[in-house]
Amino acid sequence: MPDPAAAGHTYRAHFRIPRTMWEAFGRACERRGLTRTERLLDVIREDITNHGDAQDRADLEAAERELAERRSRKGGRPPKKKA
Repeated sequence: MPDPAAAGHTYRAHFRIPRTMWEAFGRACERRGLTRTERLLDVIREDITNHGDAQDRADLEAAERELAERRSRKGGRPPKKKA
């Protein structure tokens, strides 16, 4: 099976979570004006920034550039400014 990332797609992660928790998370995100994806990416960025090593932070920078490039090609929403 071909690697989706090699074909220019972002990686799709799958994990198990109780449906009621997922729905509550969705509502909490919506009240904050976020999607679940935006919030999960925020948590992942925070963990890498606070607990990652130099390679992890370099990979995060590369991933952020990749996301910015994808958004520019798709006309997507620009990344949020950090406060």
